[in-house]
Amino acid sequence: MYIALDAMGGDYAPLCNIKGAIEFAKEYKIGVYLVGNEEILKQEIKKHNLSIENLPIEIVHAPEVIEMHESPSIALRKKRNSSMHIAGKLVREGKASAFVSAGNTGAAMSVGKFIVGAAEGIERPGIAVAFPNKKGSRTVLIDVGANVDSRPRHLLYFAVMGHTYVKEILKTSDNPRVGILSIGEEEGKGNELVKDTYPLLKMTNLNFVGNAEGRDIFTGDFDVIVCDGFVGNVVLKTSESLGMIILEMIKEEVEKSLVSKIGAALMLPALRRFKKKADFAEYGGAPLLGTKGTCIITHGRADERAIKNALRFASEFVNHDFNKKLLDNINTLLPEELRKSKEDDLNGVLNGQ
Repeated sequence: MYIALDAMGGDYAPLCNIKGAIEFAKEYKIGVYLVGNEEILKQEIKKHNLSIENLPIEIVHAPEVIEMHESPSIALRKKRNSSMHIAGKLVREGKASAFVSAGNTGAAMSVGKFIVGAAEGIERPGIAVAFPNKKGSRTVLIDVGANVDSRPRHLLYFAVMGHTYVKEILKTSDNPRVGILSIGEEEGKGNELVKDTYPLLKMTNLNFVGNAEGRDIFTGDFDVIVCDGFVGNVVLKTSESLGMIILEMIKEEVEKSLVSKIGAALMLPALRRFKKKADFAEYGGAPLLGTKGTCIITHGRADERAIKNALRFASEFVNHDFNKKLLDNINTLLPEELRKSKEDDLNGVLNGQ
């Protein structure tokens, strides 16, 4: 197995990416393609006294880089020799089993959707994020940004993707509880997308338990919550910001007095455990589910530990044969009339036509 790593993507690239790949290859004995400018990568390896000899690591030359500020669509069209584009092609051509990037998020999503390509029968891949919840488990929210505008059919498939992710990768439930994000728990509440999708989810063989409100992302009462990418991305960014602000406010209060500092010192082990639960670097990144090959998008601030864990995370999807299990679940969890009906025909399915 080889994983294609966008070695030039991220705030600390390429050094952290190289170090993360080396640590991953040493520990897991799995191959990594370091995709990027060959001269720059070799210079970094030499400069920092690193070595990839005797490791399953190969450099694949890619002379261009998609910068963080660039438009994803324009960059993909104009920079076909970018590290991200070439890494995606390695997966599409079967030379690599997975693609990992800490670079431009929009471009990474586009690589997954259009270069690697959507899996058979799936119209829209979705990004899934596993939020820690108060029950000590994780709640998967999907989609968090791959699709700004979604339709009921897409949310049906997101639900199966989330179900498969929880069952096969997170392994927190054999029969994941699935909900749809809305403004109230009662059936009939929500916008048109929610109200149109709700009865379709009831027709599936998923463990659909109804509407989920924003608080339910963190209560642990749901294992999977589906939404369109616009709403999901707002939730994700708000949650990230809130977590950072709370930590900053706690730090400010702690520094105001000696008593507070002593109390904080006593709480330090608990605070470290909390940080570990909430730290994206522990989990590596967010998977773009529903593509032909595994695609992991990690944070632009990813350090070498985050890169190593993103590569490990990608290998788990491959080792668990996630894509095959996803396609199997689509066939077993979605009735044939839902799978074969086009978007405009779904209302007819509901009415028994």
